Parts: sequence; C-alpha cells; structure tokens
Amino acid sequence: MSASRSAGLGLALLAAGCLAGCSGTSSPEGTETASGQAAGGGTYTIWDPYPQYDKASDWVKLLDTCGTQAGVTVERTGYDTSDLTNKALLAAQQGNAPDVLIVDNPVVSTLAEAGVLTTTAENKLDTTAISPNLIAAGQSGGNTYGVPIGANTLALYYNKAVLDEAGVDIASVKDWASLTAALEKAKAAGKKGITFSAIGTEEGSFQFLPWFWGSGARLTQLDSPQGVSAVALWSDWLKKGLAPNSVINNTQTTSWQEFAGGDYAFAENGTWQLGNAKDAGFEYGIIPVPAKDGGTAAAPTGGEFVSIPVQQDTARYATSQKLVACLTSTDNSFATVTALSYIAPTEAVQTRQSTENPELAVWVEAVKAAKGRTGDDLGTKYPKISEPMWGAVQAALSGAKSPQQAMTDAQTAAASATQ
Repeated sequence: MSASRSAGLGLALLAAGCLAGCSGTSSPEGTETASGQAAGGGTYTIWDPYPQYDKASDWVKLLDTCGTQAGVTVERTGYDTSDLTNKALLAAQQGNAPDVLIVDNPVVSTLAEAGVLTTTAENKLDTTAISPNLIAAGQSGGNTYGVPIGANTLALYYNKAVLDEAGVDIASVKDWASLTAALEKAKAAGKKGITFSAIGTEEGSFQFLPWFWGSGARLTQLDSPQGVSAVALWSDWLKKGLAPNSVINNTQTTSWQEFAGGDYAFAENGTWQLGNAKDAGFEYGIIPVPAKDGGTAAAPTGGEFVSIPVQQDTARYATSQKLVACLTSTDNSFATVTALSYIAPTEAVQTRQSTENPELAVWVEAVKAAKGRTGDDLGTKYPKISEPMWGAVQAALSGAKSPQQAMTDAQTAAASATQ
C-alpha cells in the first residue's frame, strides 16, 4: 500500500479489550478450529490491504507459491485499509482471526494492545536483518509484533526546468533557509513555489511530520519552540505566496496533480508517485526533505507489517511462520517491494534496489532516516497526538490562530487525551 493510503487512514480505530482470551480452548492438532481450518495442513487464510490486486497479479501468485512451499492452500482476502483493522478486531473477538495479517504499520500497536497479535518471540519470526528504525513501528511495550513487508516515505520532487528558469542550483538547497530562498526565486521568475498536503486528516500529519521532526521537535511536546517553528514555516510560505492556499484541503493526490501541471518548483510526495513523475512530461529530480539546519529530516514511514494473529490452535503458528518467512525472504522481498513501489526493510535488498535502479538511491536514504509514527514508545497514544497536531496546522494555515497559539492548544488537547 502506498503511503498515500497509509496516511489516509485517520486512525479512528475501534476500541477493544483483551481479545486473546475470549475464544475458548485450543483445538487438538489435526482437528478443525472455529474457522474451519485444519491445523498443520489444509487452508490458511491471509488478509491484506491490497484489494487492487487480483488472482492474476504477481502479489497473489507469490502468496500461492508460499502456500505451496509450506504445504497448504492459501485463501487470501484483500480489504480496504479503512476496513481491515475493524474486521481484524471483530474476527479476533469471534475466535476467527486469519492466520496471517498484513496491516498498515501505525495499526500494529492498536492490535497488539487489544491482544490480537502474537509476538515474534512467540511465533519465532526472525527480525535480525530488519533495519531498526523500520522494525520500531511494530514494537510496543518491549515486544515486536511482526515484520515490515516494505516501507515508503516522503521526499521533495522538483521540476528541473522551473529551477533552471529561476536560476536555482538544486545542490544549494540544504536546509529550510535555502529551500525558502529557492521558492522565492521561483516566484520571482513567474513560477510557483511548493505544494503539499495539509488536509485535516492523518494524511496532513503524515506530510507535516518531516518538517516537525526536522525542526528537532518531539511528539510529546507539540508546542516546543521547534514544533512552533515548523508550523510557522508552512504558515509563512502561504502568507508569502510560496505555497498555495489549496494545501489546506489538498490530499497527496491533489497536491501531486498541482505539481504535475508543470509550474511548481517543488512538491512533497512519496515513492508511489514515481510512475506518475515519469509520465508528467517534464524533467524532474528528487531530494530528501531537508532538516531545519541541514541534513535529512526524519520522515514518517508508510507501509505494512506482516503479523501472525493469536489463534485458538497454537499448532498453526509453525505453518504461519513459514508463510511469513517466505513472503519476506530476500528474493521474494525484492519482488514484493518492486511491485508495491516500496523500499525494502533490509540492507541487502535496499542495496540491490539502488544498484538495479539508481533512481531509488534517494528513497533508500530517506527510508534509512525515517521513523515510525508510533515509535518512541507512543503506540496507541500517537493518533491522540496526531489529531490535535493536524488541527493546529489547519488553524495556523487558515489564519484562525497564530502558530504558537495553535500548537499550545494542540499540546493541551494531546496531553488531556493521552493521560
């Protein structure tokens, strides 16, 4: 799933209690479970958030191949991301969870807290090769609840013709000051500056986080001077006409459409737009989102985790582990991340991606600097912080509040919600 869809999930998730103990006793090995599946063979269910892929797709063929290698038949169902979480919670309550579940990474902590997922210590999934900053999105309370199937994140696309006309050397864009100077030159040349998504949903928070984290701010203190400076940066861009007022309602798709028109110098967007960039009809380039004082800002990771839900019949875990290991093996990981426009979660496959497609090198570096939204042990607190944060951004950009007041109010709301 693209980070566009990953961020689009508002994380207004169904509250659930401890589900692991609600399903009754385990079935003996070889007998039928509540879901009608025979342990140690037969049919194993996999749920994923990729309904766009049908049986003829490489993704579904890979699932079937992994099932064959494990000696079972795979029954796969693809759900919309917005539906999958609640369906997984309900299925766990009913003792009918799938054997393998692939979910958007911010959802992992919610499902873990609800008792839906087994830990990697329990299910024996190997996480040693996974980049620490990527596996962190699947960690909660000292436990790890799955492995990332791939990751994507944000960077800045730029229009080479617009920058040339404005006399901007892209190598000079290294921090907020030099980026703003480039936007001013583009405007002076009769072009437009930068477009992004600041919509009042999780998608807006997703796009704001590189600037927030790039300022040195932490999600536990939204109204720090650093956090306020990030909101002020965006607010000043709008006031000076360096970014359009439309960003307040832009999704990542509509902001891309603005950039694709050919008049903007920059657009903040993700790996999932690479195909569209090639079709845009102008020469483009990509740089990481710069941190306030230089260097690469940490952008949020998009992408999914492959996890093994709690089952009544624990004998099923061994085969589920084989399925997950197959899906995330080095060779299969390369095929999967290529199909999904992701960056791999392991160094070995990242290197292969950069070697075979040099265009991905900037994305590999961006992913290496990225971090999970639920990281820093925020877990299920994250959505309670994100909502007031995107509200603050909206208030500041619309002029309803100053950046300082907007973030002060957001911090008050977040602190109250996370107590």
